[in-house]
Amino acid sequence: MKTITFYFDPISPFVWLAFQRLPEVLMGDATSPGVSYRVAYKPVLFAALLKHHGQLGPAEIPAKRDWTYRHVQWLGHSLGVPLAMPAAHPFNPLPLLRLALACSTPDAPGQVNRYVAELVLRHVWEGGADAVAPERVAALHATLADHMAQRGRELTDPNADAVKQQLRANTEEALAAGAFGVPSFVVDDKLFWGLDGLPMLKACLQGDAWFDGPGWDSAASVQVEVNLSLGGACSGAVSIRSFRVFGIQ
Repeated sequence: MKTITFYFDPISPFVWLAFQRLPEVLMGDATSPGVSYRVAYKPVLFAALLKHHGQLGPAEIPAKRDWTYRHVQWLGHSLGVPLAMPAAHPFNPLPLLRLALACSTPDAPGQVNRYVAELVLRHVWEGGADAVAPERVAALHATLADHMAQRGRELTDPNADAVKQQLRANTEEALAAGAFGVPSFVVDDKLFWGLDGLPMLKACLQGDAWFDGPGWDSAASVQVEVNLSLGGACSGAVSIRSFRVFGIQ
């Protein structure tokens, strides 16, 4: 049985959509057999991934922000996944990430079960309320504490150094695996990204021969002809060399 490591941050609506779609996509049907798998859900800080790679988040580019919010609401509608934008977005997800990791247990450090992941994601993406309003975070805290009590465990203090360190460790682990965004899925040494990467993930789990051929590794050997981001990290500036390549200067 293969293990899928699912790196997620509740700030992303695509995480919520992929979380809901994953079991359905990997389920067998008349044309494609199902796969046997387990999922390790690991919270990470999306902003740290962006910073590491020198990227802006989708919501930091005004035109892209508007499109993304329209697109994800339409995707939710078309896929039958309830999705309502929270009252404010983007928001600081640290309280939610730490709350989730406060449910991690010594036998699976850095991981949360699907129930915890769903509670945290549903908290953000259903109802359209403020995701980090203190009273709502407190209510989520109480729900998660009750869940842990039912399992015979105590909820760790979300502000404990151990929880903060685990979030950093999860994020560093994701970066080492090649993650640049969320949701990211890792199987063996292969990383798959995004909602639309789920069919590719399924094909890999099914043993599609393409993954043993040159296609996967050859992507990393494609040379970069034009650098579109010189002139400052995330500035969007096109380098002088790029203008010359395109015959503009």
